[in-house]
Amino acid sequence: MNGDPARRLMDLYPKIFFACHTRHVRDPRTKRTLSARQASILEHLDERNARPLMDLAKHMGVTPSTMSLSIERLVRLGYVRRTRDPKDARRIALRLSPAGERVREANSVLAPARVRGLLGRLSALERTKAIDGLALLARAAQQFMEQTAPKPRRWGSSQRPNHDFD
Repeated sequence: MNGDPARRLMDLYPKIFFACHTRHVRDPRTKRTLSARQASILEHLDERNARPLMDLAKHMGVTPSTMSLSIERLVRLGYVRRTRDPKDARRIALRLSPAGERVREANSVLAPARVRGLLGRLSALERTKAIDGLALLARAAQQFMEQTAPKPRRWGSSQRPNHDFD
């Protein structure tokens, strides 16, 4: 099939996503429902290795202030632990709390049983080709996110925006 590869991807991806995505992300203990963004943040953290807030914001393609707001809510809910980076006290280090780990392990963006059902409809060779193709797309996505992440603005004293209104 010839045609625009971007258009083909845009046509194909939603079919895969809607067939396999988890309908709701819930805390199995409290039954609290989390937003897709909150669940995605939990997917990018772990209990042992701290991740700097700035790195997470860049990786997810949002500004540090936007990420900070999301993290604040997850901290209040008990899913994320926020500490100062021991190497640089100006930086915030993020880890999953035991509750966050519980939620992350109980949920995934994709439902494992649905993914297995989808993959079960392919031959072994087709599965290998599909997974290899997705690995290529994931690598390109990571590179794209790193290259297109919003850059924090640093205002000099003479460049600060004027918020005075007449």
